[in-house]
Amino acid sequence: MKFNNEQVRRQDRLMDENKAFDLLKKAEYGVLSMRSEDGEGAYGIPVSYVWDKGNSIYIHCAPVGRKLRCMDACSEVSFCVVGRTRVIPSEFTTAYESVVMRCTAHRSLHEAERMSALSLLISKYAPDDRMRGIDYANRSFHRTEIIRLDILEISAKQKDRFE
Repeated sequence: MKFNNEQVRRQDRLMDENKAFDLLKKAEYGVLSMRSEDGEGAYGIPVSYVWDKGNSIYIHCAPVGRKLRCMDACSEVSFCVVGRTRVIPSEFTTAYESVVMRCTAHRSLHEAERMSALSLLISKYAPDDRMRGIDYANRSFHRTEIIRLDILEISAKQKDRFE
């Protein structure tokens, strides 16, 4: 994974690497963007996710559907996480924080990796119900697909006006 803000047009709004990773760890959801399965157009969808604090993002979904067909047609995807935002009407602007990643999507993972990803998702979204969550994951495992997004490149920017 390469942290690279060189292509960000507004160099005055760069977010440093540590803050970007903190946002990636804490944000509630991200938007997964892909080419359409027919190669014409694009498809984007908000998803719950977890970052493994390394080079990968994990998301879960049903074992069939459009997102999987899109990834089967083209494994190159984009993933965007947005943190805080605040519209500032009097200045005709918006304060924001965002991280954008270029990734390669992988599915049909080994069972151990899938269960590990579900455990990470439960720890993020239901930390007080971890044991019940693991039980639920075991019961629904057969109808759950896990997608791993390997992060190739990451950039981040902000307009920090949250006072």
